[in-house]
Amino acid sequence: MEQFQPNANNILDVLYNKKPKYLPLYEHHIDIEFIEKFTGEELIGYRETEPEYFFKKVTEFWKNNTYDAFDFEAPICDVFPEHGAIMGGKLGPIQTRSDFERYPFDEIPHLFWEANKPKLDAIRKVLPTGMKAYGGCGYGIFESAQDLVGYENLCIMQYIDPDLFRDLFIRIGDLYVELWSKMIQEYSDIFIFFRMGDDLGHRTSTMLEPTTIINHILPQTKRIIDLVHHAEKKFLLHSCGNIFEIMPDIITLGIDAKHSNEDLIAPFDEWIKRYNGQIGLFGGFDVNLLSLGTYQSVYDEVLRKGTEYRRICKGYGLGSGNSIASYVSVDGFRGMIDAVKQIRRKEK
Repeated sequence: MEQFQPNANNILDVLYNKKPKYLPLYEHHIDIEFIEKFTGEELIGYRETEPEYFFKKVTEFWKNNTYDAFDFEAPICDVFPEHGAIMGGKLGPIQTRSDFERYPFDEIPHLFWEANKPKLDAIRKVLPTGMKAYGGCGYGIFESAQDLVGYENLCIMQYIDPDLFRDLFIRIGDLYVELWSKMIQEYSDIFIFFRMGDDLGHRTSTMLEPTTIINHILPQTKRIIDLVHHAEKKFLLHSCGNIFEIMPDIITLGIDAKHSNEDLIAPFDEWIKRYNGQIGLFGGFDVNLLSLGTYQSVYDEVLRKGTEYRRICKGYGLGSGNSIASYVSVDGFRGMIDAVKQIRRKEK
């Protein structure tokens, strides 16, 4: 059987909203625990101690499953001093103006590069021929604000101290510009395109009022998009939730593609109907299908719908609507991959 040769420029075509030569696979993330389950190899312990070995194994997994590129984000929130509100369920370190003024924002770039430079350098050394990464700096503007304050308290802050609320987002934006500028300058060679993940919605609505997002979050996001475009790179936004109300404003920012969909919010056909002519689209298959379906049911569904999405979309990359979590079924994942291979074979 002919061995798959990655071609990162193939998936890049989606960001130009044009039909790639063959149907590309895309995932926002594949959990290392899932890769361990799939391959039977232990990897997590090597992430910090032997990054070259770790990323060699990770990129081999993606290549063996016929991906042109793989995801890597250097997580910003993970180096925030006293962080943990977004994932750990605790109160964030910034609750008042005095908290904000004494918070050590200036220390974060050093902490960030100390934690992530070894990983980025390792990726550069072990990338398979033809493969690139996509990603960049992990977490989004809103997610960083949640981590520094806490979601509920952030909602309250916008009313009890609107000036602090405003200044917090501006300061986060300044930090992002500093981190992203260096990321783009020093590591553009390993990224085929850049991506920000910022979950702005839940199942029925946006996480904050649309006008709040438009006035405080999107202007900071646009600063990063402009940096990316100035470097002649493309930009993908990953955002979960029901964000249809603000999608016109998000498209106006200049995003090149969008990922994340959930069937209970809207079928992927709705995303195609609304945005196929404007931006590239990634995803299409709900995580529930991949987790609960049999190999055959997933294969049949992906073959049927994937063939149709490939036909009607200008720029499209197939994958889960969110990510391949540790609990996703190996059989379901294999069903998706094999269906994509069959779509490619039929086109040949």
